[in-house]
Amino acid sequence: MTTTHAHAKVSPDAYLPMMGKVVEVREMTARENYFRLELPRPLGHRPGQFVMVSVLGIGEAPISISNGPTTTNTLELVIRRAGRLTQVLSELKPGDLMGIRGPFGSGFDMSWFDGKEILIVAGGLGLVPLRSLIQPLVANADKYPSITLLSGCRNPAEELYREEVREWSKHPKLRVIRLVDGTENMPWDGEVGLVTAPIPKLDIKPDRTIAVLCGPPVMYKFVIIGLNQKNLPHDRIFVDLERRMKCGVGKCGHCQINDVYCCQDGPVFRFSEIEHLPEALL
Repeated sequence: MTTTHAHAKVSPDAYLPMMGKVVEVREMTARENYFRLELPRPLGHRPGQFVMVSVLGIGEAPISISNGPTTTNTLELVIRRAGRLTQVLSELKPGDLMGIRGPFGSGFDMSWFDGKEILIVAGGLGLVPLRSLIQPLVANADKYPSITLLSGCRNPAEELYREEVREWSKHPKLRVIRLVDGTENMPWDGEVGLVTAPIPKLDIKPDRTIAVLCGPPVMYKFVIIGLNQKNLPHDRIFVDLERRMKCGVGKCGHCQINDVYCCQDGPVFRFSEIEHLPEALL
């Protein structure tokens, strides 16, 4: 199935950042910091959406929203140091300000999941946006027959949200399989192997299951191969894509893939919508 995307008129307000105050900063790994911000108003986001984060005079970058929908003024982000802007952001302290535009993107509609068995596959930094989905799923777990999370990273030192993931694993409706590619002689109480390794052993019912993927591009290819072997229809596979958005409103074309603008039409897509665009998963 292909989709022709119609793009809505952009409100002038979409270009104006509001200032969020940093109220908590925590080092999560050697490369990633967790931030909790207080906004002037609730963001009103859906799981899977993102915001454009800026520092005056330095620049702006797309960052995934990591907390589930909330009626409070709280915004949670995880920022990896990967350039000048993210280095400056990583040095912010409580009381400092970040510019925030958004939320942008399609995100997940929670009604898609009602009554479904849910498989979530998170590779590395992919857990950050998927946490915004996992939190409301866990909070309403009685709606779903089962929730399975495969969470993988390269080594134990790179595991994100390690305490929270362990808490999720205690939930009676949530099965969590934590994996690392290798332990590098570090303590580890999960499994060793690629995040795709458990898929052949999973009991996936093609007519009742929804799968959600987010992680490095190479992960999508092999997860989808595994799900194809389970006969899961492609319109039941949701991919949360990483693309370098520049404006967030479909104007600059930086994240464009043919007729698809990742910033407006995505970053969440049914795989059936983009499988005709092989470059989407590169």
